[in-house]
Amino acid sequence: MPIPLPDDLELMRLHVEALFTHDARGRLLRVNEFGGRSIAPRVYLGRTRMGHVLRVRADVADDVAEELRAIADDEPVAADVPQRPHCGALLCATLARSEPIRRVWVGPAYCIDVGALPPAVATVRLEADGSPLTAMFPEWRGEVKHRQPFVAAVDGEAAAAICCSVRITAAAHEAGVETLLGARRRGFATRAVVGWAHAVAATDALPLYSTSWDNAASQGVARGLGMRCYGADFHAT
Repeated sequence: MPIPLPDDLELMRLHVEALFTHDARGRLLRVNEFGGRSIAPRVYLGRTRMGHVLRVRADVADDVAEELRAIADDEPVAADVPQRPHCGALLCATLARSEPIRRVWVGPAYCIDVGALPPAVATVRLEADGSPLTAMFPEWRGEVKHRQPFVAAVDGEAAAAICCSVRITAAAHEAGVETLLGARRRGFATRAVVGWAHAVAATDALPLYSTSWDNAASQGVARGLGMRCYGADFHAT
């Protein structure tokens, strides 16, 4: 049975804790992925209608971290969360005093109400590497067992789209989705997400879904499944 959805602010907290690992002070360390290959952004701001969640990377000087917190505290809380935070430029300028900004990410964050989803159809749960269904997704080879649940939406005997858990905690999983170029706009990504969300809910974790503001197709999947947009991400590295 799907677990009740938390409020927006709690969802944002679960989201950032799924995205990144933290130290004992709550400072960001690395991207929460198998192998921990990528360092976390220097600042993360998750905004919701109920308030914001700020996290700062562990190697940012304490005085700079306090500056960033003061800046984020002035970010307005509004019923309509804008795509970019008002304080984003100032957060970046503060960080740039010590090191240039290399990357900025902005995008919506969604939660999936599994109880409102249709049943999973034409999907296959993959639990180990080596399945011919992943042959057309070479970048996922060697990842299947570390990205559970890992679900493929099939077109005949071939996988047309996959959805799997790319960030995992006991409380929440974040979706990663890929669709073959020739299979796009045909509903395969939606099927894969539905199958994955049901599988995540069966583990008593929340299925979460986030993307960038540039990815219209991914946002279309979210809208088509009636996902709740509980907030928006901003992070700078």
